[in-house]
Amino acid sequence: MTVTLREAGEADYPAVAAVMSAANPRHAWTAETLAHETQGLLDHPLRPHLFQLLAEQGGQAVGAALTYQLPGMFHPDRYQAEVMVVPQAEGQGIGSMLADALEAHLESRGAREVLAGTYEDHPRGLAFLARRGFTEALRVFDNVLDLGEFDPAPWAEQARLPDGLRLLSLPELMAERGEDAAWRAYHAAYAEAREDVPRTGEATPLLYGVFRQREEHPGFLPGGVLLAVTDAGEVAALTELYGDAADPGRLNTGLTGTRRAWRRQGLGLALKLAALDLARQRGARSLWTGNASTNVPMLALNERLGFRPQLAWIEMRRGNLAGGGV
Repeated sequence: MTVTLREAGEADYPAVAAVMSAANPRHAWTAETLAHETQGLLDHPLRPHLFQLLAEQGGQAVGAALTYQLPGMFHPDRYQAEVMVVPQAEGQGIGSMLADALEAHLESRGAREVLAGTYEDHPRGLAFLARRGFTEALRVFDNVLDLGEFDPAPWAEQARLPDGLRLLSLPELMAERGEDAAWRAYHAAYAEAREDVPRTGEATPLLYGVFRQREEHPGFLPGGVLLAVTDAGEVAALTELYGDAADPGRLNTGLTGTRRAWRRQGLGLALKLAALDLARQRGARSLWTGNASTNVPMLALNERLGFRPQLAWIEMRRGNLAGGGV
């Protein structure tokens, strides 16, 4: 049966999200989430590029491909690329058709570095990327905690913040300091902490206006933003819980981080424990977080708490702007 490719638009978000979820059920998408993420790209002050393709067979969506510039790690010559095929349509050359179309588009854009990836248990995907000149750049593990198996009792002492800090949720800080002041304190801590998160390129500064858009994310939980706050209203450390698009019994961790001046005082552990308590209160069955293989301190902390690593996502790269490009 003939496969046709066409550029995808807003009306295709349900079909694209369905393909993305079928290709990677560990991290499901909804049309609403895809619309939010896409609009965030289109509205970003850096004006990152976005190109989306849909593959159809017999009137059904069987594959999708995206290439875009990631605002959080922006360079005009760096692109992310994703090629996804629903499992029942694999092995028919659909992925190659989509990849060839992306390749032509990226070549027309003068791309010098392209990032793509797949899971370590997907040899077809790894071989596919290797044939196209990609090599491994970074491994990221999903770490999952079964909340039914977590016992908070042994952690009571570590759950306390040091003197001079209080545990507040974002809404509680807003009630004390006002909405804008609370968000700016949250942003200042987040922007500093994220600079030290392992990634394959240099982090782009996070603008406050862009940061505020996270409150519009379908999975954003204001009460799930937990902050270690000084008496002056400064946020010293933070952790975030997000709802999951496909599983109401699952919560996902955003960033857990501590500002440099406050590190090595147990703030990250205390906030993680507070998040676990909140997740249990909300009736969640599991908590997911993602950590790069090079983020040894956070991997060790999660292991102590009982998180178990899942299969690794292998981020692969072709070209390297840090090394002078292709």
